[in-house]
Amino acid sequence: MTNMIQKTLVSLSACALMLAGAGSWASENIPSHIQAAVDSVDRPQTDRERDATRKPAKVLAFAGIKPGQTVIDVFSGGGYYTELLSRTVGAQGKVLAHNNQAYLGFVGDELKTRFADHRLSNVEQILSEANNLNLGNEVADAVVLVLGFHDIYYVADYWPAVDEERFLADIHRALKPGGALLVVDHHATPGSSTASGNSVHRIDPAHVTATLNKAGFKLERKAEFLENPDDDLSISVFEPAVKGKTSRFVHLYRRR
Repeated sequence: MTNMIQKTLVSLSACALMLAGAGSWASENIPSHIQAAVDSVDRPQTDRERDATRKPAKVLAFAGIKPGQTVIDVFSGGGYYTELLSRTVGAQGKVLAHNNQAYLGFVGDELKTRFADHRLSNVEQILSEANNLNLGNEVADAVVLVLGFHDIYYVADYWPAVDEERFLADIHRALKPGGALLVVDHHATPGSSTASGNSVHRIDPAHVTATLNKAGFKLERKAEFLENPDDDLSISVFEPAVKGKTSRFVHLYRRR
């Protein structure tokens, strides 16, 4: 019964977003430069094994990432998307891979391996805390924030409290006028508070849209290809029953 109620609420939430003017996206046409990036034999095997559930070709096509662009990967972690972005924007493009100190602690030696022997030469690594991203002014065509928006509301001894307004203002400032912001995150139960970002590492997409609207972004389109109707939205994304199989929303915003 709980799952049935959650599915109904998610559907109603999606309808509300559509009524608000956001377009849906269901294209199966993946641009050749994106497919080539995903299919590259030079990608780590561990990354390729994640592709089935992450569907990176669809994500990057949805975001409209193109050769020659400058893209910022915020809270890039171990660099799964950083590498894909690097291969997608190509030699004439650039990727700024951001992490804070806490994320570096999570990924261990993964970044050393990823950037060893001058791999991904068009990537610049940035280390800065969430309240002082220091990403620059109007430098990026796109910013990607994958499974990181909920971390704005995370609380821990090793994770300094994030000033939501300042964090989003820094991202807005880093984007060129009309630049794109891709947000992918774990669905929380519709109507749940931002406390879900701390307790179960999820966030209500309606909250994301409302918050980003106030921060100077407009929701342009959304996609459902990462949603999982069998996910229990009330439990932590790290629970074995749902880990790696959570329902995720995919939104593209445009800087106003």
